[in-house]
Amino acid sequence: MSQHVIVGAGTIGSGVARLLAGQGHDVRIVSRSGSGPVGEGIERVAADASDADRLAELAAGADALYNCANPPYHRWATDWPPLAAALLTAAERSGAVLTVMSSLYGYGPVDAPMTEDTPLGSAPGTKGAIRNRMWSDALAAHEAGRIRMTEARASDFYGPGLRTTGHLAEQAVGRLLDGKRPRLLQGDPDAPHSWTYVEDVTRTLVTLAGDERAWGRAWHVPTGPAQSVNGMLDRIARTAGVPERPVQVLPAFAVRLGGLAVPFLRELAEVRYQFAEPFVIDSSVAQDTFGLAPTPLADGLAATVAWWREQATVAA
Repeated sequence: MSQHVIVGAGTIGSGVARLLAGQGHDVRIVSRSGSGPVGEGIERVAADASDADRLAELAAGADALYNCANPPYHRWATDWPPLAAALLTAAERSGAVLTVMSSLYGYGPVDAPMTEDTPLGSAPGTKGAIRNRMWSDALAAHEAGRIRMTEARASDFYGPGLRTTGHLAEQAVGRLLDGKRPRLLQGDPDAPHSWTYVEDVTRTLVTLAGDERAWGRAWHVPTGPAQSVNGMLDRIARTAGVPERPVQVLPAFAVRLGGLAVPFLRELAEVRYQFAEPFVIDSSVAQDTFGLAPTPLADGLAATVAWWREQATVAA
């Protein structure tokens, strides 16, 4: 049994907490609200994780410290720098392995499947630059012997727990299962795109934290063959036994207009390339190294549909 501290109580942070607690570990999950899953072995703490001293106090004695935080898009430039710095401080003081949940933003536009060797630095806008700075700072600290760290990079998520955020969440899957036409905020719904199952993310994070072979580098979360948005939604419709409906892509002017009132919509322009062209991940290195495999698509979609129907039952 070991001790683990998780920053962030969203879908991924909560999933990591449940997985670790189910394995018999002691888990402390930290968020501003003090939310998170309830269960034996899980302690929920309300705290500002960007307070380096407070986070270091909470991480004292921990074997691993997980960064599963996810500030709103429009707050990345203000929220990430102090939070990332606090995580480095807490990892250095505690000796816990810093295990970071990250994304593919740092790679920027690509014309081939992304591997861990795909160069960083070509990302447009602020989000990729922020992620790349976080990575380079953590790697420098690792190479200087100040911390031990590793990073998991995943594509867009699908699976249980994704209600309001994500391209396969409420506006797409939720609407489809309600008998409405699903919506995509931007891009080409027929372009190949990689989708990472949420439970594969949590399994990978826990694996990386506990395996010395993972430390000091980044790994792509095991992810199945690319599927277009329309392809994923057609499969979800067939799984759920509802009519297939082609996705409605919102016009660019509508997204811009909506961005006047909704900060999230304003931030979409700089990541439009991810859905305008093929955006595919190669996760073979992590699969071969750790013996991990992506959840079969049929199983992941069945769990997704079951979760949405459970939410509908609870709401009723």
